[in-house]
Amino acid sequence: MVSPAASAGRLGSALPFLLVLLDLQYQGAECGINAEVEKQLEMGKKLLAAGQLADALSHFHAAIEGDSENYIAYYRRATVYLAMGKSKAAIRDLSKVVELKQDFTSARLQRGQLLLKQGKFDEAEDDFKNVLKSNPSNNEEKEAQTQLTKSDELQRLHSQALSAYQQEDYGAAISLLDEILAVCVWDAELRELRAECYIKEGEPSKAISDLKAAAKLKNDNTEAFYKISKIYYQLGDHEYEDAISKYESVMKTEPEVPIYSTRAKERICHCLSKNQQATEAIKLCSEVLQLEPTNVNALKDRAEAYLLEDMYEEAIKDYETAQANSENDQQIREGLERAQRMLKQSQKRDYYKILGVKRNARKQEIIKAYRKLASQWHPDNFQSEEEKKKAEKKFIDIAAAKEVLTDPEMRRKFDAGEDPLDAESQQGGNNPFHRSWNTWQGFNPFGSGGGPFTFKFHFS
Repeated sequence: MVSPAASAGRLGSALPFLLVLLDLQYQGAECGINAEVEKQLEMGKKLLAAGQLADALSHFHAAIEGDSENYIAYYRRATVYLAMGKSKAAIRDLSKVVELKQDFTSARLQRGQLLLKQGKFDEAEDDFKNVLKSNPSNNEEKEAQTQLTKSDELQRLHSQALSAYQQEDYGAAISLLDEILAVCVWDAELRELRAECYIKEGEPSKAISDLKAAAKLKNDNTEAFYKISKIYYQLGDHEYEDAISKYESVMKTEPEVPIYSTRAKERICHCLSKNQQATEAIKLCSEVLQLEPTNVNALKDRAEAYLLEDMYEEAIKDYETAQANSENDQQIREGLERAQRMLKQSQKRDYYKILGVKRNARKQEIIKAYRKLASQWHPDNFQSEEEKKKAEKKFIDIAAAKEVLTDPEMRRKFDAGEDPLDAESQQGGNNPFHRSWNTWQGFNPFGSGGGPFTFKFHFS
């Protein structure tokens, strides 16, 4: 498979040749270049030829600032972006070139090839067809025809791959997707589809590379990140279960050798903690710590198990004991700080608990839980004034939890131990939740007005 980085690497090796083409293409061209812009372009070209991409880029930035209508500056900056592996930025610049000079066939060809790599077949074909309509050179005409033929073939393979997937012939789908992705290396959707095929075929480890690429290619691709985490978790389960089985065999084989038994229990404790089997981990770690009260590994693993059970004070105590016996351990220091933040957080509002979801819940799970609870606690479901007030308070908590946990930045802050809706930690701002929660008592968020914000609820 050809990676974006590899493509960029090959492009970088061809830069001197590209520059020669540029010089031939634009020798004697009238572009209205003033002296300072010309100087910046020349410096940028020299640095580009020397492979100093960042420096070259800064000069092309300056040239564009000096003359925002200079299509050569945009084209050369696009070349640098490509060499740096920044295809999206390159496409933007090439689009600007085409906007400024519509008969610039080289820019259209280049953009069409990049769009093809992104799997945007229709847009790529538009560029290739426009090249053929604009009196191209023989070489440009030949290249455009070749790319159009390639695009048609890729679309045919794409239809076959989708058909194979729908028919649950995942092996055939993978083979077809392999061919497509050899060209469409920047198509996030196709990578996710092939990853899904690998998972269906029982080969999740092969899906990871595609999902990692998809996560980088598409902004805020939380679904890909979730799938990667899920695969690692599943693979981890299997590995930890195998390890536990092996350590248990050691205990059975050498029951009369205490040191072997203790070390085996210590490792099983670690596996159980990592496998999120908190109750079992606490029990076994405690057995180890009865024999070795200052066993740092057992203390760390039991602390993590305590955190899974929301036993924050116990976790802090274990981490403090571990730190006293291993002062320079960065993992202990970070674990202790995290446990302290989680304790402080638990003494206020825990949005995960309010919605009844786990800390690693996906956005879809959070929204589903919110809808269910919002429907359950809607004040219209209650008759007495006392019940309505209780429901309103509960409803506002539910709305706040959804507000925080579905916003990536607010959720990040909350996971770091900071409540983004807490007046104590948020100075000023326009967030309607920034007041102390008790000030909302008696406020009816379901009325027609009079409050600082209005809820709109959609349960479907």
